[in-house]
Amino acid sequence: MAQGNKVLVLGATGGIGGEVARQLRDRGWEVHALHRGVAQAREQRDGMTWIHGDAMRREDVVAAAAGCDVIVHAVNPPGYRRWGELVLPMIDNTIAAATATGATVVLPGTVYNYGPDAFPVLREDAAQQPSTRKGAVRVELERRLQQATQPHPLGPGTCRVIIVRAGDYFGPQVGNSWFAQGLVRPGQPVASVKQPGRPGVGHQWSYLPDVARTMVLLLERRPELPAFARFHMAGHWDADGTQMAGAIGRAVVRSGGAAPRVQAFPWWLVTLASPLVATLRELREMRYLWQQPVRMANDRLLAVLGTEPHTPLDVAVQATLQGLGCLPAAELTAPGSPRSPGQLPA
Repeated sequence: MAQGNKVLVLGATGGIGGEVARQLRDRGWEVHALHRGVAQAREQRDGMTWIHGDAMRREDVVAAAAGCDVIVHAVNPPGYRRWGELVLPMIDNTIAAATATGATVVLPGTVYNYGPDAFPVLREDAAQQPSTRKGAVRVELERRLQQATQPHPLGPGTCRVIIVRAGDYFGPQVGNSWFAQGLVRPGQPVASVKQPGRPGVGHQWSYLPDVARTMVLLLERRPELPAFARFHMAGHWDADGTQMAGAIGRAVVRSGGAAPRVQAFPWWLVTLASPLVATLRELREMRYLWQQPVRMANDRLLAVLGTEPHTPLDVAVQATLQGLGCLPAAELTAPGSPRSPGQLPA
């Protein structure tokens, strides 16, 4: 159904960008990926065209996007660092490329856009009054995208935008996440699970292959969507903050290990080290999202797709732990399909 569609993925070596790229490839899209690490101007591998270039260079992005129907903007500064310097110039480059070709921009959204006034249940039309620096940057980013969808008599062309907002990502190929950096240690057996949240406080998680599949399905329906379309995913709601740790424990026991201990996340250590370590300082700024329940309503998504892609929690957690090297490499033992969502029929 997607034959002839051409997509440029920015951030294809990251978690969400890579997963979206693979799923689009598997559904017949012509996938181009911009990456600084490509040795030649263009390389063919993994069924994709890899183009040497930098998302911070507008000429690179515009050239790579020529003839593309879609641009997936999944690139972010590593470790939350230098948001104020990098995030907005990168989205401006994507907007320039998209308006030049009339492409649709797909953006993985964040909950940083919202402040406590919008909690505990977030809907797409909730006021965006962030309480953090990163949140203010993301609000401005989405404002620029929305402006780019509106015709202006003296301005350039327009583009279309799809934003998909989800909970904290986890998945087999997601190293830069709370799951991989806060709850467990990649490459090591799970002896303990850290709990970043307050006891009894709910938290929303999203299995990355489900998020990517949602984006792919929305892309295949993009002619039916508004020019600026935002969608929230329900993902996996951990109502009391203990269900994710419980799923990790069950996966470890199923694989022959001992049930891991559950311990409080050492926020005191993050606070102590944050003046010296930029990444920890940025993580500390996001602590408020673990101190109160923040949940997203997916009514708008259901109205378009009819259902939300949803891998059972135990299947998703076991696949994630195996992908992170925390469990022996083996077939999934939990019930459910082990196939990638990108290979499932619509």
